[in-house]
Amino acid sequence: MSKIIKNQEKPVQKYRLFIQILFSLLCIWIGVEFYFFVKYISSPNDSAFISRPPGVDGFLPISSFMSLIYFLKTGNISMIHPAGLIIFSAIIIISFIVGKSFCSWLCPIGFISEAINDLSIKLFRRKFRMPKVADYILRSLKYFLLAFFLYSIVFLMTDLSLKMFLDSPYNQTADIKMYYFFADISLFAFCVIAILFILSFFFRNFWCRYLCPYGALLGIISFLNPLKIRRNTDTCTDCKLCTKVCPSNIKVHKLKTVYSDECTSCLTCVDACPVKDTLQMKLTPKGKRLNKKYVPIIVAGLFMLITGFGIVSGYWQNKITKETYIELHKHINDFGHPTDKNSIEKFNESSAE
Repeated sequence: MSKIIKNQEKPVQKYRLFIQILFSLLCIWIGVEFYFFVKYISSPNDSAFISRPPGVDGFLPISSFMSLIYFLKTGNISMIHPAGLIIFSAIIIISFIVGKSFCSWLCPIGFISEAINDLSIKLFRRKFRMPKVADYILRSLKYFLLAFFLYSIVFLMTDLSLKMFLDSPYNQTADIKMYYFFADISLFAFCVIAILFILSFFFRNFWCRYLCPYGALLGIISFLNPLKIRRNTDTCTDCKLCTKVCPSNIKVHKLKTVYSDECTSCLTCVDACPVKDTLQMKLTPKGKRLNKKYVPIIVAGLFMLITGFGIVSGYWQNKITKETYIELHKHINDFGHPTDKNSIEKFNESSAE
């Protein structure tokens, strides 16, 4: 029997936490800038002009997805929310390479969900588990939501209807509408968010695991990524530490290669493994090892590289002037989804002119 060597490699969780905090601070900065931008366009004579931060497009995943489909169908890039297309594309590309890593390394919602559940574990000194049957049923919800969006956008919408939506006043002001949704939140919406917050307190990543269609899409894509966590069955001591610490409840100790739509490549299991080289991130099918310290470099590096390309290529700032935003803001409550026949006809008439 080969000698078991203790794992003395430094964990990467502190780097993951650092990246999560940094990315969350970036999102807060974008939110503050956007607040002052909305304040200006709502009362341009009473406040100083602050440019709209393009990064706010990252909070419009449906619009960004529609932009991606429109680009794939026509080869044209919509300049209404171009940063959203770039950010969405960056996340998709990262998922093809490092799996569902956006969820555990960059997503601010995932970070908040982890933080409040960590507090729950400290208070109750235990992990709450969803019953197995309920877990399977609830996990299917995000795939039903994803199927709905895929069917509605990919199969039902034509090139014209996609362009109509992307160019519509509704989409142009989608970020502002999102701001007012939270700034003037209704009692019903507040209660829904509070319930999700409480559920996330007891069940780790409740929103991410059960309801996020974004996560469902990335989970499907992650099956295609070449980097997988693999277990060396010869050196494994069956201590089950990897399974105990897995935030996605994957039974890592029973798997030779982790193929799961719930794996977020957080490397918590790899850090927890007490035996050197028993759990590793490897390229499949050749099995060449990738040092775990390179995972945060790849995830954060790819995101910065792709978004940086969007900035220098000119596909970052939208083409809407502040004067147009001021005018749109005056009628923001009048803009609905441009899906009816009359809206399409009006769009066609304006396009012809």
